[in-house]
Amino acid sequence: MTSRSNKTIASELAILKKCRLCPRNCGVDRLHGETGFCGARAYATVALASKHYWEEPCISGTKGSGTVFFSRCNMRCVFCQNHQISWGGIGTELKYEELAEVFLRQQASDTHNINLISPTPYIPVIAAALRLARKGGLTIPVVFNSNAFESVDGLRILEGLVDIYLPDFKYAQDEPAIRYSGSKGYFKAATAAILEMHRQVGALVINRQGLAERGLLIRHLVLPGQSNAACQILQWVQSNLPSETYVSIMGQFVPLWRTSRYPEINRRLALVEYKAVLDFFEKTGLINGYLQDLSSADENYVPQFDLRGLE
Repeated sequence: MTSRSNKTIASELAILKKCRLCPRNCGVDRLHGETGFCGARAYATVALASKHYWEEPCISGTKGSGTVFFSRCNMRCVFCQNHQISWGGIGTELKYEELAEVFLRQQASDTHNINLISPTPYIPVIAAALRLARKGGLTIPVVFNSNAFESVDGLRILEGLVDIYLPDFKYAQDEPAIRYSGSKGYFKAATAAILEMHRQVGALVINRQGLAERGLLIRHLVLPGQSNAACQILQWVQSNLPSETYVSIMGQFVPLWRTSRYPEINRRLALVEYKAVLDFFEKTGLINGYLQDLSSADENYVPQFDLRGLE
């Protein structure tokens, strides 16, 4: 690597000396062993790298998406389906050079893309790894698959390195964001983050093979009793982003992990709730979206997506 590249990587990693990668603004010195809310340290903790076939069709395609699951999420969703990874620290801590090798191995396994899941605490490490992997021959698209609870400054580190942003836009109101995910100020932070994502990569571009090459795809998981909030999120998208913005409206909610402590969401999503959101989507003027068959809401679910608005 050139000295200029080394200086760029060094300056990015130095951000961990006073970590403000997400709206929690912990300010801890991760380079010297301090940890904040998420518990992440200086290296990236990778729990699993595998092929995944059950993302949206433009992400999974026919050959699968090259998922890299990171531990120590910066949110605490009580319904998390990957709580063993997200809430804990299982996995192997990797330096950016080692993480770059993981990316290149995923490409060698013939995946359509590199899919970074819960990557927010490790943005500088990921950026350094991507720079190195690109020099080592990484050519497939990179997907940043996050909870949208990240700082704009953090996202700017990734400009030119991430091809596809796949944020899960979770909440329109503070009360459920705090109650179910311990994340005060979520909506304000997530909307700012999503606008920054769109600035970087624009609208989703899908090639003739039906695969995403670049752009923004927003997810929203509809929670039981939260149909109105889901409609508020769709309304925000319609009001703040182009009409061709892709939205994936997911109905796969499963009452797992700690949902038994929250009776109002300790159930499956009702068809009438999901249909109300889909009907609202039709009224917004948004023209591109994915929806799911509610039969996918099973503990061993395989999400089934249908495309709406694109022939």
